[in-house]
Amino acid sequence: MNRSNAGANLPTLRSHNAALVLDLLRVAGERGISRLELAERTGLTPQAVSKITARLRAEGLAAEAGHRASTGGKPRTVLRLVPDAGHAVGLHLDRDELTAVLVDLSGTVVASRRAPLDFGAPAGDVVAVTAGEIVALLGDADGAGPTRTVLGTGVAVPGPLDHRGGVLHRVTGFPQWDGFPLRDALAARTGLPVVVDKDTNAAALGLALRADGPGDFAYLHLGTGLGAGLFLGGALHRGPRTGAGEFGHQTVALDGPPCTCGGRGCIEALCLAAVADGDVAEAARVLGTGAANLVGLLDIDRVVLGGRTVGADPDTYVRGVRSVIEERVRRDGTGASVPLVTTAGGGRPVAEGAAQLVLAPLFGRVGSGGA
Repeated sequence: MNRSNAGANLPTLRSHNAALVLDLLRVAGERGISRLELAERTGLTPQAVSKITARLRAEGLAAEAGHRASTGGKPRTVLRLVPDAGHAVGLHLDRDELTAVLVDLSGTVVASRRAPLDFGAPAGDVVAVTAGEIVALLGDADGAGPTRTVLGTGVAVPGPLDHRGGVLHRVTGFPQWDGFPLRDALAARTGLPVVVDKDTNAAALGLALRADGPGDFAYLHLGTGLGAGLFLGGALHRGPRTGAGEFGHQTVALDGPPCTCGGRGCIEALCLAAVADGDVAEAARVLGTGAANLVGLLDIDRVVLGGRTVGADPDTYVRGVRSVIEERVRRDGTGASVPLVTTAGGGRPVAEGAAQLVLAPLFGRVGSGGA
């Protein structure tokens, strides 16, 4: 990709402490945060915070945001993150559709695109189409403002896959992807650093960074397939082989219908069959059975439903899934029910989470993000 903003990088953050400060600036938003508050929340000395913030300002990552009244002495200078100091591309490659977003450092979407995609086409053809959509996305963004500093591309795809190597495995229904080095192939076509992860992991990461409070949760994505993203112990849980979250292929009916994975009675097969028959209530009941299994197994704080199929009738899915979970809770006698919410936007939360695969490490979120 021969573009002025391709492959650009911010100056390297030199320490974990700088990332902590930058993350607090991100969370503070437009209101900003003072150096004294930064010192209190990080445990760093005021002198260390002053040095870090001076460097962040010199690198264009932070700026003054006015003053705040002090309880004594002169007013405190407030600092804020400069969102347009860097951007990331987020891609959701679904089985039949591509969603692309460009987000700034605050996670705000500044441009987006959606296009048909045949994920069953030869891998090289899919990479070519994807690279073309990135070029178009950046062109759309540049048409609305100055040239962007693009730090990289996060790509969210169906699993299973090797997150560290960016290599896909035998994606259910698409065996031609087995062993394909998607990260390296797309990086070679675009000139941008690339991070690859499962679609459900990307969505869970994005949700975790936007969450109102801490806690363990499962993100259940029902679209053209069914999977889960798990956020446990303050970090995205991938497992040593990126195999965690293959939620759709738990067997719930030993003599059930065949699944495209080669098994029988998988929750994905049962759920999608009900969707195809127009029986949304039954699809929700099946999804609820799997959700209740997760709640019982992991004792999570909440369940989040997403994906375009859920988005087409969210109320029915919430009622059905909640009913099964609450019955499980009553049966177990464990007390209060587990909160259940939906995320709006169809495929957008996945694409936005994919962009965070690139951005999260800048803010010290490497336990959740891309490395």
